[in-house]
Amino acid sequence: MRVLIAEDEVGLAKGLKFLLEKNNFTVDIVHDGADALAYCEGVAYDAVVLDIMMPKKDGLSVLTELREKGSKVPVMMLTAKAEIADRVEGLDRGADDYLPKPFATQEFLARVRALVRRNAGYTDKTLSFGNTSLDCGSYELRCGDSAVRLNNKEFQVLELFFRHPHHVFSSEHIMDKLWNLEADVGIDVVWTYIGFVRKKLRSVGADVEIRTVRGAGYALEEQSC
Repeated sequence: MRVLIAEDEVGLAKGLKFLLEKNNFTVDIVHDGADALAYCEGVAYDAVVLDIMMPKKDGLSVLTELREKGSKVPVMMLTAKAEIADRVEGLDRGADDYLPKPFATQEFLARVRALVRRNAGYTDKTLSFGNTSLDCGSYELRCGDSAVRLNNKEFQVLELFFRHPHHVFSSEHIMDKLWNLEADVGIDVVWTYIGFVRKKLRSVGADVEIRTVRGAGYALEEQSC
């Protein structure tokens, strides 16, 4: 699950990024509206958090342009403005939620989760394929009586495959979806984590595997008899 935070208060943006990453989100942060719009045009986000008062382009302008271009990404407006008129304007322009500052971090987290759930394909807490299940609440991979805890990126990799079994994902798509744009990592990080999750699947006795599709990428498939 990938979220963009557009917030010109650098300290707040970093704090929210840390909070979401602890809860298995992939997070990009920008500090002005022009970058927010550019990131949204280049990346398929599951939710966007927009501050209203930002340099270059304000959050409402970014939201308006996104909706005019047909983007349906769930958007939460994050702002110090708490007046009813400001909330109404944001919602009328296409915002899905509105959270005035200051706010409790747990409320912010709950609202982002709610935004993501509104997106198609993110409604199930437990995902199953073959004899194996992925618990999106506890971040555990389970098969029968066996279970193993996944770290942040292992969970995100497996969640992508469990939500789309049989679908072939290229290394580049996985990289783009799960690793931050600013991260100083190469494509080999995808290969490394595919190896990690393959070991986790084998450790619980799963009858499914992430199979290499030559020249195309990877897919979650049932094991051959």
